[in-house]
Amino acid sequence: MSAALHLAKPADLPRLQSLVAAFHAQEGITQSDEDRAAALTPLLQGTPHGAAYLIGPKNGPVGYIVVAFGYSVEMGGIIGFIDEFYIRENVRGRGMGSEVLRTLMPALAEYGVKALHLEVKRDFDGAKRLYSRLGFVARDDYHLMMRRF
Repeated sequence: MSAALHLAKPADLPRLQSLVAAFHAQEGITQSDEDRAAALTPLLQGTPHGAAYLIGPKNGPVGYIVVAFGYSVEMGGIIGFIDEFYIRENVRGRGMGSEVLRTLMPALAEYGVKALHLEVKRDFDGAKRLYSRLGFVARDDYHLMMRRF
């Protein structure tokens, strides 16, 4: 199965929302369908703050990846942050995650992105191995922190 990437558009909301709901259920993330749609809609309408891509066949995607954009003086400009990355469990382990990132990273670099960040659960060893193989490294002197508003 191909890990082709398709930039999600407004018409893709139902397919994307279904995939996001599946990921959120897997991860124990509680969010209403209305809040999920409100968060996804600007991405599908072309906000400069991020992009959502469907993975696999356009009419039957098997996953998605969302990249948010920011700016870092330290990194030298625009940075990306992989906000969510999900591939349906029944098609995992076929190299699709690697293919997605190998396709996406050069495209982001061409767009001007200087660094790509992500977070991974401490005990998710398979994902950590994947990201390490693709050149991601832990920033040992740093710890990601958050505050909600």
